[in-house]
Amino acid sequence: MKPKFPLSKKWLLVLVICVPMLSMFLWEKSTPVSAKTQDIYKDLETFSNVLSLIQKNYVEKIDAKEVMRGAIKGMLNTLDPHSSYMNPDDFKELQVETKGSFSGIGIEITIKDDVLTVVSPIEGTPAFKQGVEAGDKIIKIEGELTKDLTLMEAVKKLRGKKGTEVTISIHREGLLELKDITIVRNVIPLISVKSKILEPGYAYIRISTFQAKTTKDFKKELKKLETQGEIKGLVFDLRNNPGGLLDQAVKISDIFLDSGMIVSTRGRIKDQNMEFKAHSGGEKLNFPIIVLVNEGSASASEIVAGALQDHQRALILGAQTFGKGSVQTVIPMNDGAGLRLTTARYYTPSGTSIQATGITPDILVATRFAKKEENDTEKKEKKIHFLREKDLKHHILNGDKKEEKAPKTDEKEVDEKEKKKKDEKTEISEQIERDNQLKQALMLLKGLNVYRNLQMN
Repeated sequence: MKPKFPLSKKWLLVLVICVPMLSMFLWEKSTPVSAKTQDIYKDLETFSNVLSLIQKNYVEKIDAKEVMRGAIKGMLNTLDPHSSYMNPDDFKELQVETKGSFSGIGIEITIKDDVLTVVSPIEGTPAFKQGVEAGDKIIKIEGELTKDLTLMEAVKKLRGKKGTEVTISIHREGLLELKDITIVRNVIPLISVKSKILEPGYAYIRISTFQAKTTKDFKKELKKLETQGEIKGLVFDLRNNPGGLLDQAVKISDIFLDSGMIVSTRGRIKDQNMEFKAHSGGEKLNFPIIVLVNEGSASASEIVAGALQDHQRALILGAQTFGKGSVQTVIPMNDGAGLRLTTARYYTPSGTSIQATGITPDILVATRFAKKEENDTEKKEKKIHFLREKDLKHHILNGDKKEEKAPKTDEKEVDEKEKKKKDEKTEISEQIERDNQLKQALMLLKGLNVYRNLQMN
């Protein structure tokens, strides 16, 4: 006699699969699946159904891998501007950023309010020289709207071979229409530390980005400055510094601090809760410090400024910083891809979150450079000439002392050295005059030294 409901091979297979699952469910019924987990399973089922419908019905044959990657990118785009999925090529690009050099235009970008935005141009790069500024919104790259581009896709479009051109269309506050800027790509060297003497006793160090060798280079530059005479005060420039490696920001802060918290991170899981503290035993640096910051100072540069401010080790001068106070963990994937995921927030020693607020300077000085008149070819910028020692009739090169006989070649060599020194001094003086924040910092350092001497006396 035949069974009333004959079972096909297909249904037998379903039964073989389902019976063990049913027994498993009965065995684990003491730990019921939460309503939230059930919702996730339903959503995954919906996703699977949509994918199946696309594969069957879409007008053209699709690449399932590309569709899946698009879905992952879309999922991460719902989180925050810094979380992203990187295919193997993009992951390699990220690793290049902290080593060696790359070819591009030299800007740090982010997505702010759904718009591709310049965090800061890197000093000395093609973008910096072409006048790209922190806060510029990049609306188009080569005529293509950036609205639907991910951060990594935008980076890829901006980078390219040395000598090639790329045109970006930017919107800037105060401009009535988009401004097209054509930039020739070049090798972007990762030289992060520069220094000089502003005036006898007053030193200047700039960190443009925190890279693998930043602390080593910083100490080297500091030693070089110390060999040129006693340092009475230091201007520490972190303007337009988009950040970089956390460990380097901690080590730089540790140079100036003997104890206490530098920065802490807090996330949802315990592994993300970390504290980074200063160590004693280093060289004692007693001179006053003024840290320069602006709207382009972000991430690692905000950590350093926040640590020195909270420990009252430095005065912070400039404009409100960018406010990038989140930690990204890069998780390598099996296929060579990477997942960049925001996992925690940064907190200054006083427990203040940097995220979306940034560092508020002790002294607000808004402008960095004196602005030139735009679109005005007739007006020439007036140069204010200040009297310097070289303008005095009796300065050293006017023959006040007896000249010694020497070969003409030696005289020429001496003149060239003197000229080089003069040119450097003139360049520094002119930079101070047009850089309002730097000028204010130098004046303040001098005032602090006068006040300190009065107290000692």
